Amino acid sequence: MKTQADWANAAVMERYDFKTQRLYVNHALKEGGTVEADRSQANYLLNVLRLKEGANVLLFNGMDGEWLAKIQPSGRKACILKLVRRTRPQPAAYSLRYCFAPLKQARLDYMIQKAVEMGAGILQPVLTHHTQISKLNTERMRANALEAAEQCGILSIPKCEEPMKLALLLDHWDEGQTLIFADESADGKNPLQTLADLRGQSSLSILIGPEGGFSEEERAMLLKRPFVRAISLGPRILRADTAAVAALAAVQASCGDW
Repeated sequence: MKTQADWANAAVMERYDFKTQRLYVNHALKEGGTVEADRSQANYLLNVLRLKEGANVLLFNGMDGEWLAKIQPSGRKACILKLVRRTRPQPAAYSLRYCFAPLKQARLDYMIQKAVEMGAGILQPVLTHHTQISKLNTERMRANALEAAEQCGILSIPKCEEPMKLALLLDHWDEGQTLIFADESADGKNPLQTLADLRGQSSLSILIGPEGGFSEEERAMLLKRPFVRAISLGPRILRADTAAVAALAAVQASCGDW
């Protein structure tokens, strides 16, 4: 079941401008205001894209919606962005929580970007027995989330949480929120049948394990929790980053905002 916020988000996307360059800025946005582009953004606009004075850009900050701005160069690698008008209101933040075992860097970058594109509102790294990476660069994770938001017209910036051990995550879980656990040993091969029962729930989470899968101890720990629902992702073994996209697509199509 779609909420009013979901329908509003869908309507906003219909009016999305796919051609104009979009930038995330860490500044308040209001009519008549100005934003000084940081050095890398200014260099990209002026010297890579070769945009001229008066060219349009779209700005967002995760709070004030999306704004049309005009470029005013103030140096070879500097420019001011003058706000003209708001083009889209700020939608409600996505509530979908994506929990995942961190991967090696290039594949982790890909997975973060795809999770954001697919509507994840909270990114929660989870440390498991077979997790390949014990230390995670959360600033890089946020940078990848922002890049995906810039490219795909997303206005709500996902929250990037610090890594947490699986047992601790489960012990502190809000039992009113269903955790959908991608389990290669789950009965059945069609996740849509299981997910159909979750339609209408306003708050869902997805958990994807590491390349080596969950240990038997972890699987037993998950399955005994009343808020956990195990799903299969089909008859083939998927890499963790592929499983992330497959699970997110299945959830969004069955009981999410698709």
